[in-house]
Amino acid sequence: MTTITLDVRNLRCPLPVLKAHRKLREMAPGERLHVLVTDPASLSDFQIFCRETGHTLIACNHQSGTFSFTIRRRVESPTQENTGKREKN
Repeated sequence: MTTITLDVRNLRCPLPVLKAHRKLREMAPGERLHVLVTDPASLSDFQIFCRETGHTLIACNHQSGTFSFTIRRRVESPTQENTGKREKN
């Protein structure tokens, strides 16, 4: 499985999450994104982002002032894949 690294260190909220979201939209379902961040707010930001979007937060680490998050891109439903739109509940 492919893992792509996104280095958004020294960017502040909301930019790390926005850039991760953009990168995840370019990736295939099931691929992994490894994000490097220095903004302390990113810990809760990425947890909420994954919960709200359906992506899976596989790992979260903190070392020497850098947070790292590994996110697995969600698998789209057939409706979402064909239209690019989210299903309404």
